[in-house]
Amino acid sequence: MIKTYLLATIIALLLFCSCQTAIKPDALYGKWKYVKVENPNSHPPDSVKSAELEIEKPYIQFSKNDSLRIWWGGKVLSHGTFRLDGSNIRFKEILADGKTREFPFWVSKLTDKDLTFETGGEDGSKVKAVKE
Repeated sequence: MIKTYLLATIIALLLFCSCQTAIKPDALYGKWKYVKVENPNSHPPDSVKSAELEIEKPYIQFSKNDSLRIWWGGKVLSHGTFRLDGSNIRFKEILADGKTREFPFWVSKLTDKDLTFETGGEDGSKVKAVKE
């Protein structure tokens, strides 16, 4: 009985996770102003103060040529290209030495006005942004 219940629960969770809708490129295009930035994996967990966000005015911009730029303090902090992978974004960052690295942005919310995504690792961030 317990095995049947456990198997049914696992199947239900897998179906729920697989039902998440894929992101459409048109939903991303444009400028997304950061309104909250957290670093949940740092020790201790940290966040960027609201005052700093007001001063630095960070945002992420997705363009129709699949380019992505992250701005902070009026300067490009990071740039590269992106591709969509179901309900996530794969960012191929171009580093200063010309090399590249690719990592995911796990998208937990995307509406016509709100975007919430996370990056992994110890220096990972959770970002909430609004479309301008």
